[in-house]
Amino acid sequence: MRPEKQNLTQEYLSRLNASPFFIVVDYQGLKVTHLTELRKRLRQAGAEIHVVKNSVFRIAAKEAGVGDLNGNLSGQLAVVTGQKDVSAAAKVVKTYGAELNRLKMQFGYLNNQRLENADLLALADLPSLEVLRGTLLGVLNAPAGKLVRLLNTPAAQLARVLAARKDQLGAAAPAAA
Repeated sequence: MRPEKQNLTQEYLSRLNASPFFIVVDYQGLKVTHLTELRKRLRQAGAEIHVVKNSVFRIAAKEAGVGDLNGNLSGQLAVVTGQKDVSAAAKVVKTYGAELNRLKMQFGYLNNQRLENADLLALADLPSLEVLRGTLLGVLNAPAGKLVRLLNTPAAQLARVLAARKDQLGAAAPAAA
């Protein structure tokens, strides 16, 4: 293998090893301006996209322990990697691909588990990590809030009974005088 290809292979290998996920995208028909916009959107989601030569990526993936991708790498492919949320990156690719009708997710890997196109689309439809954390926090806080209201109810009822009795006695006192 030529030294240039070895350097590229090592670069992609380091990207694959540094990222918990990658998504292989078919970008055929995309213009440079579209790819630049996609890079910008992915950067905001904590991910990046790189156009890769199929043979170089095949070798890098094999060295990274991903498995044999021989039958899956054809056409003009780019690879999305990132350090953050795979669902955010998939959402950006899906949304931008729907806008352009040219960008298509082929497959991906998350923690060495293969994800097909349907799996990636399901991940893209998930709410963001912050929304999921907020929902989980709400679910965890709900029983505590209910317990506080339950414990507070008898005291509140007693206070209302005493206030009603006071009003009743206060209304009866002037009539007796």
